[in-house]
Amino acid sequence: MSSVLYEHPLNERIRNYLKLEQLFAQAKQCAPENITTNHFVFFHALFAIFDTLERNDIRGELIKDLEKLEQHLVVWSKSPEINSSALDENLKQVVSLVCQLRGNQPPWASLRHDKFLATVKQRFAIQGGTSTFDLPQLHYWLHQSPEKVGNDTAQWFKQLEELEQSISLVMKFLRQKSEFEQIDTDSGFYQDNGEGLLLLRIKINSQSEYYPTVSGNRFRYSIRFMRPCDKDGRKYANEAMKFELAKC
Repeated sequence: MSSVLYEHPLNERIRNYLKLEQLFAQAKQCAPENITTNHFVFFHALFAIFDTLERNDIRGELIKDLEKLEQHLVVWSKSPEINSSALDENLKQVVSLVCQLRGNQPPWASLRHDKFLATVKQRFAIQGGTSTFDLPQLHYWLHQSPEKVGNDTAQWFKQLEELEQSISLVMKFLRQKSEFEQIDTDSGFYQDNGEGLLLLRIKINSQSEYYPTVSGNRFRYSIRFMRPCDKDGRKYANEAMKFELAKC
């Protein structure tokens, strides 16, 4: 039976990683041949990535997380039950990414000086500012050949490649830290100790008519299940229910 997966971060660092993951996914779903109809989603996601990088020390946090992951991989390599080839591949990738991120300038720094992106980003910050008469430069670019558009978008993503790969690697190992376990609650509410946790992963049957809301931090967290409500927007689900939870 299919299920819906909800993920909730328990600190700001993981929150930013999840946000960037989603933004990369949104931007990459916009194929060059369909860019005239989905360009708003594409540029909105791309500029949100830029803003997240400018407001947070993502590079510094990733370097720390990758260095910790490197230490863990070295320790795991001594286990006789480990898949040596897979571990070695991940270890090489970690070392390579750390070296690239440690450079004087982050790999994506050149995107800040891209005149076309800077012009478009400025107008995207204005409500309704992306009309063709406000952004003829963008209108011109949208009607270039799919090859030209594809080359440009590929070049932009190339500058962000190390960032995307680093987040993907860190989150992959974080998600693997815990298996899902079934939780039963008789009141639509669950809470537990969050010490040492970074991420909650909640699976709910896709046929269920409720969804989780999470509050908490690295010390303690609570999960309250809600139902959609036409009158008030949402309401508490107070009955007994089951869900799966992975505490990472």
